[in-house]
Amino acid sequence: MDEKSAYLGTGRRKSSVARVRLSLGNGAFKVNRKDVDVYFNREDHRLTVNAPLRVTKTLGKYDVTVRVAGGGITGQAGAVSLGIARALLKADASLESMLRDSDMLTRDSRMKERKKYGRKGARKGFQFSKR
Repeated sequence: MDEKSAYLGTGRRKSSVARVRLSLGNGAFKVNRKDVDVYFNREDHRLTVNAPLRVTKTLGKYDVTVRVAGGGITGQAGAVSLGIARALLKADASLESMLRDSDMLTRDSRMKERKKYGRKGARKGFQFSKR
């Protein structure tokens, strides 16, 4: 990998979509043009986002630039994590076993269930009145 090449990865979680760009560098991490610690201000979100880099021991080796949209902050953190894992896989195929064993390459398929007609929500019905 030369200095100018970059690896792209797309991550999705719930209704969030993250486009990740990985390039060789000194560990700069930007999410929507903000520092990762500013954008993801909760510790568990930061742990989720950094997990693929920690598992593969590449923290500080790559510059990560992310554009993420849609959903809430937790869904966005999951989307960024999957995007980073997929980009790392393109950068170095030998990392696949580590990422698979840590369940980082599996897309979380849980989505919001649609509202049904004749009901108040997806599952909840209206209150039943006998009289």
